[in-house]
Amino acid sequence: MNRKYQIAVIQLNLNDTPSNNLIKCTQWVTQAAQQGAEVICLPELYSSHYFCQSEDVANFELAEPLYSTSFIAFSALAKQLGVVIIVPFFEKRMTGIYHNSAYIIDVDGTEAGLYRKMHIPDDPLFYEKFYFTPGDLGFKTITTQKGKIGTLICWDQWFPEAARLTALQGAETLFYPTAIGWHPSEKEQYGENQHAAWMNAMKGHAVSNGIYVAAANRIGLENYLPDADGIQFWGSSFIAGPQGEILAQASHDQEEILMAEVDLDLQKNVRQNWPFFRDRRIDAYGDLTQRAID
Repeated sequence: MNRKYQIAVIQLNLNDTPSNNLIKCTQWVTQAAQQGAEVICLPELYSSHYFCQSEDVANFELAEPLYSTSFIAFSALAKQLGVVIIVPFFEKRMTGIYHNSAYIIDVDGTEAGLYRKMHIPDDPLFYEKFYFTPGDLGFKTITTQKGKIGTLICWDQWFPEAARLTALQGAETLFYPTAIGWHPSEKEQYGENQHAAWMNAMKGHAVSNGIYVAAANRIGLENYLPDADGIQFWGSSFIAGPQGEILAQASHDQEEILMAEVDLDLQKNVRQNWPFFRDRRIDAYGDLTQRAID
């Protein structure tokens, strides 16, 4: 593996049908590869609008079995372009069991790994517990022909344990496919702090693990329910280096490709000079497996 490689996150408006979103995303991935990206990440649940704003059994029809439409299309594209592609999708495991998942497809079109979202939120207009069974594959670092990749999904990004356990397996970059935004009625009062907290949490993971972090978000107002304001996805996708430094950042409202270089020698230097892994008190962390400490 090279000591340096280019990664990209793609920020898109995905408020469309699965067939149109598939075409759109393949075009943007191709464009990113043409610009030199070697590992490319799409936003969470790329193939449809963000349907979790409601609890509606009809939305289960958006799910797809493993190795069907999304895998076939992006496997062929990865092989054609010679790139690694992270493809977040709505997985139908069987009737009654569905996951919020991501393929990690290697440069030869094979599956390097599969991740199933571990932390499932349940908030107003983010009713994910209705749809998704929590992941059962654990936190994973996937070895690809370009580098070692950790893939977590959206709500996972708030949990330091997820980042740590993935980093301890040797991940060089944590990718966070994401669908996060403002409730329009709350944006003026809370929006700035909400967005800052989102970025700060992931920048903290970068610092405490000496790791690259890349978040790929949606943009646009998705409002398909009567008498509701919808969700204004705030974009602002970014890539941070192993000291939390921002290497690339997108706007709040434009479709964009963000690219940055992963430099493994820089990561090595940071980890050797800020030896957080060395100084962990693993003998004293047993209580982390408890729900609360009474």
